Amino acid sequence: MDMISFGSVFLELVFGHVHTLPGPGEEIFTDEFAVSCGGAVTSASAAAQAGVQAGLCTVLGDDLGSGVVQDYCTAAGVDLGPSLRVRRRSAGITVVLNFDGDRAFVTHNPPWPASEPAEIDRWRAVLSRARPRWCYLHGGAGVPDFLRDARAQGAKTVLDVSLGDERRRDVVIECVRLADLFVPNEAELQRLTGTGSTEAAVAVARAWGTPMVITRGAAGALVVGPDGATEVSEGVRRVEVRDLTGAGDTFAGAMIGALVQGVPLIAAVAAANAAGSEAVSRLGAVGEVEVAGFSSGVQTVGAILTAVQQRDSEDGG
Repeated sequence: MDMISFGSVFLELVFGHVHTLPGPGEEIFTDEFAVSCGGAVTSASAAAQAGVQAGLCTVLGDDLGSGVVQDYCTAAGVDLGPSLRVRRRSAGITVVLNFDGDRAFVTHNPPWPASEPAEIDRWRAVLSRARPRWCYLHGGAGVPDFLRDARAQGAKTVLDVSLGDERRRDVVIECVRLADLFVPNEAELQRLTGTGSTEAAVAVARAWGTPMVITRGAAGALVVGPDGATEVSEGVRRVEVRDLTGAGDTFAGAMIGALVQGVPLIAAVAAANAAGSEAVSRLGAVGEVEVAGFSSGVQTVGAILTAVQQRDSEDGG
């Protein structure tokens, strides 16, 4: 397998731009809404779209979110062989509110059963069995041992960070030191290094010894290696930014897809810039997905309204 994305998956309920966040006892409205899925599925599907054999290593249950992820992966060509099937709820649920150029989240993760082994142990078994050329995952407890296993068997690793990872800074930095490539965005790197600018953050993070690709939104990305730093703006397209959710994962998956095919890092980052531009122009990490009785219901209402408008127009003519 060319690459595997390791991590949790989520059912996303995504609300388009709102002008203010609701206070206690308040209700607000937005014109845009989509159902999507996100988490590790985002990078895996971006790599598959780039033309490589991509797999997803997660836990898929009997809940709606897991079903949405499975259907999407089947359509996107993502291999679910590395994933575990269980008879319980496993996918998280995230409500996304787009506000003031960014997002706010409300997320529920089903509790992990105490009787089941830690997921990181299964990841290490999948790594040994599937022997992917590249792995994509986020830093956290137990991940350093996974990264050591990957290095020992010759697999390349791309490490990302999540919201709040600065609270477990020591273990995340240990993960960074063991990875082949680190892909934070500017804000994440500043929080992790405790600095106030990208320049200062890069100066601190260089000491960790791992090459970095720092995403910078509309400015593209900054590739930092032992020979210096290179700004890469190629591939960035002017788009209407509707939702930033999943843009970093999409960027990473597209970049890995290019690297697998032998594309040099700078050119791979340019390809990832293009994928990231497309990602922010849609609602949801992978864009809107069809959910029977949910997404299709929204579209049915739209179709009904269109039909009514057409009828009224005809009657008036």
